[in-house]
Amino acid sequence: MHGGVRIVLPEALRELAGGAGMIELSGEEGAGGAPARGAAGSSESVGGGAGTGDRERGTADGALGTVGGVLGALRAFRPGLYDRLMTEQGALRPHVNIFVDGENIRFTGGLGTRVGEDSEIFVLPAISGG
Repeated sequence: MHGGVRIVLPEALRELAGGAGMIELSGEEGAGGAPARGAAGSSESVGGGAGTGDRERGTADGALGTVGGVLGALRAFRPGLYDRLMTEQGALRPHVNIFVDGENIRFTGGLGTRVGEDSEIFVLPAISGG
């Protein structure tokens, strides 16, 4: 992968990502185009873009080709964030919406939605109040 999959987090979830507003995961291309296995959870903080706060970069252990793969990689080094997004049965929590490049995954294949090497995943939990 030349770029990386970017996970953009709202303010409400940043505490679970060490304050980062964006997490960038990459998996390097290995022989035959398959992602090389990296060190799960290896990460570094770098300056963030406008409005994103700090950015965290990590190398994924395994494939990032689907939303489920990206979230599985996220689980390796941000388990609290993963648990806030996913149920114990491995399904997306009902109050969480995930968009890949502007499209809601509930209408594009759910966790099996394909993710490109430079895709942006935006996490949007439902917010309620009185």
